Amino acid sequence: MEGMLYLCPTPIGNLGDISQRTLETLQAVDLIAAEDTRSTGLLLKQYHIQTPLISYHQHNEKERAEELIHKIKEGRQIALVTDAGMPAISDPGQILVRRCHEAGVLVTALPGPCAFVTALALSGLDSRRFTFEGFLPADKKERQQVLADLKESTRTMIFYEAPHRLKETLRLLSEAAGGRPAAAVRELTKKFEEIRLSSLQELAAYYEEHEPRGEFVILVEGKTKEQQQAERQERYEALSLEEHMALYAELPEKEAMKAVARDRGITKRDVYAQLKK
Repeated sequence: MEGMLYLCPTPIGNLGDISQRTLETLQAVDLIAAEDTRSTGLLLKQYHIQTPLISYHQHNEKERAEELIHKIKEGRQIALVTDAGMPAISDPGQILVRRCHEAGVLVTALPGPCAFVTALALSGLDSRRFTFEGFLPADKKERQQVLADLKESTRTMIFYEAPHRLKETLRLLSEAAGGRPAAAVRELTKKFEEIRLSSLQELAAYYEEHEPRGEFVILVEGKTKEQQQAERQERYEALSLEEHMALYAELPEKEAMKAVARDRGITKRDVYAQLKK
């Protein structure tokens, strides 16, 4: 048989959430590449699977990717798993998948658990348009850019966070978009699963008083059109009409008046009348 890489999602909490197809694949492949061979070993033991394991994590993924591709080209069937959820989604695997495509190696993905999708469905927040951000970047400039995007975003933005960093992350998110509807979801599919719906400010205040426990998904709803319009009007109303017109100096006067009227929520006639006083 031709070799192939199988992306196999594993449970994000409840072990019963693994699919029959994933179990059959993990049993049938020649090798399982795992983010943590110990935790994956416990999963395999639960289902009496004895397929050999090899480590594949963020510290060896570039070198190990080449080794795995070589094995697949020899005809091996290899499964890739992470500690929880879908491989290559905010977890090791992206580099291997990309290199497989570049090398002409077959890749397939099995559907299954994914924490941010489960949390989004559970939250009741707007899911028509959303952005998955994973963990806030450690780099200060990158982090500031993400927070700036959050402040202006009209999409629901989704973040992962560990309990020991949750307070600081909620503080940063709250400073960027404090009054926005939000949800903190923890321990998905486990015994102590909990969802807390509130504003970002209120969530930040709550976890200052209550020690965070478990892995978290944080969801922040985007700005509504009404909020955008209100903020635009507030920003522009702080300008005099002359200052506002100057923002559109490159346009013909009538077009500039139309743009100013739109920004301020008034008519072009009102703009003209006030400018000609």
